[in-house]
Amino acid sequence: MGEMNTSQRFVQLALYRILDANLDRARESLRILEDWCRFGLNNPELTETCKNLRQELATWHHPQLRAARDTPGDPGTQLTHPNESQRSDVGHVLLANLCRLQESLRVLEEYGKVYDPNMGAACKQMRYQVYTLDSTLMAYQRHQQLNDALLYLVTSPHENLLGVVEAALKGGLTLVQYRDKDADDNRRLELAQKLRHLCQRYGALFIVNDRIDLALAVDADGVHLGQQDLPVALARQLLGSQKIIGRSTHCPDDLHRALQEGADYIGVGPVYETPTKEGRPAAGLEYVRYAAEHSTIPWFAIGGIDTENLTEVLGAQTVRVSVVRAIMKAENPTQTTQHFIAQLVANQRLQN
Repeated sequence: MGEMNTSQRFVQLALYRILDANLDRARESLRILEDWCRFGLNNPELTETCKNLRQELATWHHPQLRAARDTPGDPGTQLTHPNESQRSDVGHVLLANLCRLQESLRVLEEYGKVYDPNMGAACKQMRYQVYTLDSTLMAYQRHQQLNDALLYLVTSPHENLLGVVEAALKGGLTLVQYRDKDADDNRRLELAQKLRHLCQRYGALFIVNDRIDLALAVDADGVHLGQQDLPVALARQLLGSQKIIGRSTHCPDDLHRALQEGADYIGVGPVYETPTKEGRPAAGLEYVRYAAEHSTIPWFAIGGIDTENLTEVLGAQTVRVSVVRAIMKAENPTQTTQHFIAQLVANQRLQN
């Protein structure tokens, strides 16, 4: 009988230690997420969601669970993984802690059923809430980054594509679109994957032009659609609510249609005639001024914009610009990017 009691006591201590460790993990992850929602996103709703989940978990962190803790004798304290020693950007911090939180809640749900069925049920419901939090938080993070971006690079085929894009990223670029109408699908996939990883490393958003399938294949941040491409609503069904969807517009009717469709941002142009859109007449600065007055979502003036005419474009109430050749064919893409961003930041301050 004594031996049986000892065995039961061992199982109970192990159970308590598992619950204690995962309650700590879950609460720590929620604190990390909560602080970013509060100080990084300034979002009271998301902050409150994290806080409520953290406080609900605290009600299950009973003294008897804490008393079972044995940090010196825990072999897990000596275990680590290289991926845990660094985070490339805030997005990776959020993603890592969302995953950590979901894993901990699953452990708490399963072992909680043994400890107290009510605990298992509560953690199951919290896990579903965290799935929603995951989608909402990552979507909000992407959209805030989109809103903050002033310069948008649309790539064109280049023998040193990755080198040019990385040079621009070093100059402070935070938004990149991969556009290549001529390469075969295998080549597009290869370059899109490499560009995606490059943008992740520098904390930049990565958008794929036209191809929803390619955007899904490389887990891009979104897709940019032309006027002849799929409707925004269908793209949203395929990509999900977290991703960014942009739409090219060339006139006021295009702009209002994109707003009604639920696009996240629009391209406005071409401001000047450009070989990138051969045969399409320039929309001109008049349409740029119209977008400034009527667009309720981020918009980027695009089409033939370079360092020589940037001042003229900014004079038409432009806040954000998208460029192709100005960076892709620049002798020094880093310096050119820095020049654009400096001008755009100064202009934004004047307009505010």
